[in-house]
Amino acid sequence: MTRPSLNDLASFAAIANHRSFRKAAEIMGVSRSALSHAMIGLEKNLGIRLLNRTTRSVSLTEAGARLLAHLGPVLQDLDTALDSLADVRGTPSGTLRINANKSGAAILLREVVPPFLAHHPEVEIDLVSEGRLVDIVEQGFDAGVRLTEAVPRDMVAVKFGGDVRFIAVASPDYLERRDPPTAPDDLHAHRCIRQRLPSGKRYRWEFSKHGAEVIVDVPGTLTLDDNDLLVAAAARGLGIAYLPESFARTLLDSGRLVTVLEDWCPPSPGLALYYPRNRHVPSTLRAFIDTLKATSRK
Repeated sequence: MTRPSLNDLASFAAIANHRSFRKAAEIMGVSRSALSHAMIGLEKNLGIRLLNRTTRSVSLTEAGARLLAHLGPVLQDLDTALDSLADVRGTPSGTLRINANKSGAAILLREVVPPFLAHHPEVEIDLVSEGRLVDIVEQGFDAGVRLTEAVPRDMVAVKFGGDVRFIAVASPDYLERRDPPTAPDDLHAHRCIRQRLPSGKRYRWEFSKHGAEVIVDVPGTLTLDDNDLLVAAAARGLGIAYLPESFARTLLDSGRLVTVLEDWCPPSPGLALYYPRNRHVPSTLRAFIDTLKATSRK
């Protein structure tokens, strides 16, 4: 038996963890055909099948599952050993992959990424912005960014950006035709611009006042999936929208939008960068967190 190369073993681990040649190829920075040839060669050298492949799925054989169980800790220890060299070199290097929602990515690009790259020119940041929640470990990310309340409990969360406040807004023209709501239940008598979450579910509006919480599945004839579109629709008088205050701030200041149910919309903990609690933290991520904390204190 020919001893397999470290690169082939790492490629196998990526395919096995993601159950996908495509995702593994993206992470490894190679083509799917190259990965396929590598796995054929690996299985031939070992004399045993590791992966069951179809045109639609990838699964582990019993031998593949056994190899992955032993290989995972070995590769993680290797990453830790290589990353420790950054302390000797005095500067982190490599790629830092972060998955963030749109508002989180915007804050990072505005406040954190510029000073970080200025001080760490040998680091490449791969910032993926999407609305849906993903398993950052399974998808090969070093960290994620979401609202603090949405961070999984087994993750370490580093808050930034301050509190966030969701507000209900409408145009003055819309409110001239209807009595403004004074309590969340009044929304049932209004046209509301509803929001579709990335999961496909429709978002139910959440309000709070003096410790009392009210969740309303609002009525409406228009459903959108983007906060900027919600703001634009509300400004055109199409109904009441509910979204983070930052997205509506400009139109509120100009008077094109006004708030309703103001006393039912208190601030809540905002965004957090999060990462696995029980895994090695690479030097690139540690340096990024230091920059994040430094900019948050200003």
